[in-house]
Amino acid sequence: GAMRSRAEVDATLRTAKLNPGELLPAVHCLSFGPQGGAGECCLLQLEAGLCAELQAGRSLVIRGEKDEKAVLCSKDKTYDMKIADTSNMLLFVPGCKTPEELNTDEASCNIIHSQIAGFSNNYWELRRCRPKLKKLRKLLMEDPYEGPDIGKDQTSTASKYTTEDLLSLIQASEEEILHQLQVIDACVIDGYWRVLEFDYEMKLLNHVTQLIDSESWSLNKVPLRTCLEELGPLEPTEMIEHILLSYGRKYTDDAGEVYFEMREDKICRAIAQMLLQNAVKFNLSEFQEVWQQSVPEGMSTSLDQLKGLALVDKASRPETIFLLKVEDLPEDNQERFNSLFSIREKWTEVDITPYIQDLCAEKQTVGALLTKYARSSMQNGVKVYNSRRPIS
Repeated sequence: GAMRSRAEVDATLRTAKLNPGELLPAVHCLSFGPQGGAGECCLLQLEAGLCAELQAGRSLVIRGEKDEKAVLCSKDKTYDMKIADTSNMLLFVPGCKTPEELNTDEASCNIIHSQIAGFSNNYWELRRCRPKLKKLRKLLMEDPYEGPDIGKDQTSTASKYTTEDLLSLIQASEEEILHQLQVIDACVIDGYWRVLEFDYEMKLLNHVTQLIDSESWSLNKVPLRTCLEELGPLEPTEMIEHILLSYGRKYTDDAGEVYFEMREDKICRAIAQMLLQNAVKFNLSEFQEVWQQSVPEGMSTSLDQLKGLALVDKASRPETIFLLKVEDLPEDNQERFNSLFSIREKWTEVDITPYIQDLCAEKQTVGALLTKYARSSMQNGVKVYNSRRPIS
C-alpha cells in the first residue's frame, strides 16, 4: 500500500475515538514484506541463565535421534522442549523501537514505516529435565571389555563409542554425560569409552584383594606402585589402576606416594552381585553367611550395601533375596512404576525408595512421586503402596 500521511493517521485515530494527545507522537505503520521468510523463524523462550550462556558466546545444542523427543542442552543442564501456543499472533519487526526508545529519541520522525518480516503463533518452552542417561550404559554394554587376551576386541569398532559419538547419541549435557561415565566406572581404551565385562571386573578386583591379603596391607592404605609391580605380569597396568580407582579413593601421602583407601561398601556390593547372579532366589540367611565368607578379610557385609541391587522377600518362608538392579528398570516414570508393581504388588516406602530415588526431579521428594504414581494403604500397621492402575 502507499505510505500513509499524518493527516490519514489522525483521521484514523478520530474514527477510533482515540485522543492523539494521550499517545506518543511517533506512529508505526506496519506492512507485510514479501512473504518469503515468515515460516523460517522459531521462537525459543530462555531463562536468564541460558541467555547469559549465549551472550558469553557459548552454544546450546539440541540432541536426539529421529525417534526421540528433542532436548536442549547447555554445557551442564538438559531441558525438555515443548511447543506453547499463543492466542495473540507474534509479529517479527526488524529495527522495531519500543515506547521507551521513542521517548528518549526526541528527534524521531513521527511516522515510522516498518515491514513485518514474519509471524508466529507459538514458541518453544524449555523445562529443566533429568538427563536421559540410561542409554549410555546400554550402548556401552553392547560390547563390554573382556580383557586384553580376547582376540575379537581389536577387529570391530561397530559398537564402540568415542566422547563425540556419545555426545551425539545421548540426550544429556556434556558435563552430565562425563559425570555418568564416572558413575558407571567406564574407562577409555584405545580412544573408546568402555565398561568392563562383570566377570573380568571381578577377576581384577580379586587380584587386588588377594594381594592386599597376602601383603597384610591396611584396607585404607593400598600402595599403587606395588600393586602395579606385583600385578603387572597378570593384567595391563592401566586396568589395575582402573579397578583401584573404581573400588577405592585415591590419595597421596606426604612423601608423594600414591595410595588407595578401598571402599568397603562397593566391594561387598560387587561380591554380592557375583553370588546373586547365579541363582534366581537365594535363601536369605544362607546368602548372608556365604557373602560374609566371600568378602576380603576385615570387611563386614550388611544388607544396606545392596540398595538398588537386590531385594529381600520377607513374605516367603524362609525369607529369600534376589537380584533386582535399578539400572535395568525403565527410565520413564510411569513405566518404572508399572514394572515395579508387576514385580511386587505392595511396597513399603523403605523397599521402593532405592528403585525410584533417581526419578526425583530437582527439588522433588520420593514421597511426592509416590503420591503421584501410587496409592497407599495400611497393612498390619505398616503403610504400603500399590499401583493406581490395574497392572496387566
